[in-house]
Amino acid sequence: MIARDIMTRTVYTIRPEASAQEAARLLDQKRISGAPVVDGDGRLIGMVTEADIISKVNREGLRVADIMSHELIVVSEETPLEEIAALLSERKIKRVPVVENGRLVGIVSRADIVHAVAAGHLIVRSW
Repeated sequence: MIARDIMTRTVYTIRPEASAQEAARLLDQKRISGAPVVDGDGRLIGMVTEADIISKVNREGLRVADIMSHELIVVSEETPLEEIAALLSERKIKRVPVVENGRLVGIVSRADIVHAVAAGHLIVRSW
């Protein structure tokens, strides 16, 4: 299986000029732990997570651009799920954006991988 087979295609995103509070509201309302940050052309430029927000509590006037992670790990729609699972585990991240030609087309989270295992699409093996 590859990313295209399990990725979430409807991805909640936020713009870099949004306030940190707006980012917190998005994560809270959608019950997600992170959201891709996209520019006006829909290009992925960062990721904002619960950890980014928590680390900046009690600082006023911050925008998403001030708190987001800039160093992103991304995959393509063709990336094998085994490779994505290894990335999530080794890098200790919860999600990885799926990008084609610089544009966000989906996201694969830990929950997506677990769902694939539960459905029998992936096998858990002892190494």
